[in-house]
Amino acid sequence: MIKKYIKPIIFGAVTLMAIGCSESFLEETPTETISVDDVGQTGEIYPEIVEAVLRGLYETTFQTQTGGLNTHEDFGQKGYDVITDILSGDMALSRNTYNRYSSIAQLIATNDFTFAKPNYMAWRYYYRIINQSNLVIKSLGGDDLNITETNRAALGQAKAMRAYGYFYLTQLYVTEYTEATRVLPIYLEGNSDAQPQATTKEVYDLIIKDLDEAIILLDGFNRDFHYQVNQNVAKTLLAYTYASKGTSVDNIKARELAEEIIQSGQFPITTKTQSTGGFNSVYNNPSWMWGVDITSDNSLGLVSWWGQMDYFTFSYQSFGDHKTIDESLYGAIDNNDVRKTQFHYEPGNTKHLMPLNKFYHEDRNFRGQRIIESDYVYMRIDEMYLLSAELAAKEGNEAEAKNRLKDVLSQRFDNATDYAYVDGLAGEALLDEIYLQTRIEFWGEGKSYLALKRNKETVVRGANHLYLVGEAINHDDERLTLEIPQSEVQNNPFMN
Repeated sequence: MIKKYIKPIIFGAVTLMAIGCSESFLEETPTETISVDDVGQTGEIYPEIVEAVLRGLYETTFQTQTGGLNTHEDFGQKGYDVITDILSGDMALSRNTYNRYSSIAQLIATNDFTFAKPNYMAWRYYYRIINQSNLVIKSLGGDDLNITETNRAALGQAKAMRAYGYFYLTQLYVTEYTEATRVLPIYLEGNSDAQPQATTKEVYDLIIKDLDEAIILLDGFNRDFHYQVNQNVAKTLLAYTYASKGTSVDNIKARELAEEIIQSGQFPITTKTQSTGGFNSVYNNPSWMWGVDITSDNSLGLVSWWGQMDYFTFSYQSFGDHKTIDESLYGAIDNNDVRKTQFHYEPGNTKHLMPLNKFYHEDRNFRGQRIIESDYVYMRIDEMYLLSAELAAKEGNEAEAKNRLKDVLSQRFDNATDYAYVDGLAGEALLDEIYLQTRIEFWGEGKSYLALKRNKETVVRGANHLYLVGEAINHDDERLTLEIPQSEVQNNPFMN
C-alpha cells in the first residue's frame, strides 16, 4: 500500500512559518519568498499554495521543538498528551532513568513559572498554532465568510485549528471555567503585538464562533488526508468545548454534537481486535477521526511519542523512562475485558504494566523501530460515544447513557453478561462508571486530563508511581494547571 503522508515543507518560507506573534511567547522565523498577500492573491489560481500553507500548519502538530525547546519532551500534540496523562495520574512514571518527566510527575514544574517545561513549551506551541492559523485566515481574506468556493475548506480548517489552540490553552492554563477569570490573551492577527488577558468567557466565545463557522465552511469537504480537519473533527472540538463549560445548556449542546457525529455513520467503533492491534496505522483503524500517517520522510526518531511510549521503539520506554498504567486503574479493569490484555502483567519485571499490547510497532522487535513509521492518533469516534453517555447521564437521560456505554463495552467483552451490570446503575454510580470506562478506553491518548477536569474528579495515585503515591489530588489543585510562563509575564506589559 502506498502511504499518504505530510511531506516536509521544503519552502518553510511560506508565510505560515513566520511564527513570531510577539516576543512574549513566539520566536520569529523570517519570511523568505511568499507573503500573506501573495498567498491570498494567488490562492485562487494556484490552490496548491494554500494547501502547502495549511500543510505547514498541520506539520507543526507533530514535529519536534514546536514548543520552542530543545528537549526530548517537545514533539507536538502527542507530547502534551503524555504530559497531561501524567498530570491526570492515570499514567504512572514508574521508572525515570533519564529524568525526563520527573518535575512534571512531582507536580513541581506546574507550580513554578520558571520551569520552561511544560509551562513555556505548551504556551508557545498552542499560540504558535494560533498565529499560523491567523496568517492563513488573513491570506484568505480574513474572517469574512463570503469567500470563494475554492478556499472555503481552507478557511474552515484554519478557523478550526485556531479554536483547537485556544481550547487546549483553556484546559491547560485555566483551573476551571469561570467567566470573569482573566488568563489568556486573544490574538486575531498574525505576528501582532502583545495583548492583555481576556476573560475566559471571551476566549470561549471565540472558540465557539470559530468552530460554528468552521462547521459551515467544511460542509461537503472530503479530505484527502487524515491529518486534515473535516466537519466531524470540528464538531468534536466544539462538543469538547461545550462539555468543558459544564452547564446543563452546554451539556445538551455538546451531546447533540456527539450524536450528530455518531449518526453520520462515517466512523465505526474500534473493534475488539483493533483495540489490541497496536494503534499504529490510520488505514487499519477506521475509527480514527483525526490522525497523521507518519513515514520515514518525516524524520522522527528518538524524540517522538512512540519513543516515549513504545517498548519496541529505540528510545526512552525501552531504555528506562517507563510510562505505565496506574496500578489502581489497571486493577479496576474487568478480567474479561480485552483492554486488560493491553498491559503487560508481570510484577517484578521492568515491563510490568507497560502498554505492550496497546501501542506497538507492527514488527514488535525490541528497539526495532528507530525511524518512526507508526502513525499518530489524535481523535477517534469512541470518544463521542463515551462523551454522549457522560452528558446524557449528567442530564438525567440514563437509559440513553447506558446504551451508549454498552455500545463501546460490547466491543470489549465477548459475552453480554459481562457488562449487563450497567443496566442496574443509576445516579452517581452510573456517572462514575462512565468516567472509569473513559479512563480505561483512552489510556495513553491524552483524554484523561480533559475528563478529570470536566467531571471535577479527584485522583489518587497508585503504588507504582514514583511520586505522590496515595495522595488525593483534586481536579482544581493548582498543581494540575500550568503556570503562565516567566517569559510571557516578563515580556507582555499587560500581563498580571
